[in-house]
Amino acid sequence: MVSLETPVCEFGLPAEDFSLPGVDGAVWTLERCRGDKGLLVMFICNHCPYVKAVLDRIVRDTAELKTLGINSVAIMSNDPSDYPEDSFENMVRIADTAGFSFPYLYDESQTVAKRYGAICTPDFFGYNAELKLQYRGRLDASRKETAPATARRDLFEAMKQVAETGTGPADQVPSMGCSIKWRE
Repeated sequence: MVSLETPVCEFGLPAEDFSLPGVDGAVWTLERCRGDKGLLVMFICNHCPYVKAVLDRIVRDTAELKTLGINSVAIMSNDPSDYPEDSFENMVRIADTAGFSFPYLYDESQTVAKRYGAICTPDFFGYNAELKLQYRGRLDASRKETAPATARRDLFEAMKQVAETGTGPADQVPSMGCSIKWRE
């Protein structure tokens, strides 16, 4: 398992369109996912210890962001051939067990992850109402272990600012996680 950090936020970069199948049986597009005040695009997977450490917080924060007009979508781009825990069937199970209130999509071709420049799980891309990038940072101080409950909620606070002002914070701490498992 290779741990990577995300690059610095490229403010204003437009969100890439997609059309991907969800665990709910629907096909989801960028337009269908967006909220009135923005969109949080998350690249996650089922097996990564960094994702497992924050999964409950992702569910909590995305639910709170929705009340502010920020919708969320999670995309799984790993090649499940070497990581069976990342299979579509397990995506369905995880979304149900964790109580996802957002679409969980399968990027089987890995095209969407490549177009976004996603490099790890979790990798967060926060967009404003115009779908211009405003946040590319961590959820909080968690790594493979969950940070204390009192940890600063970096992603939530940044996206709340995006909902209120349309712009993200200048200072952002990169997300860290497992490398995306690319097809050969």
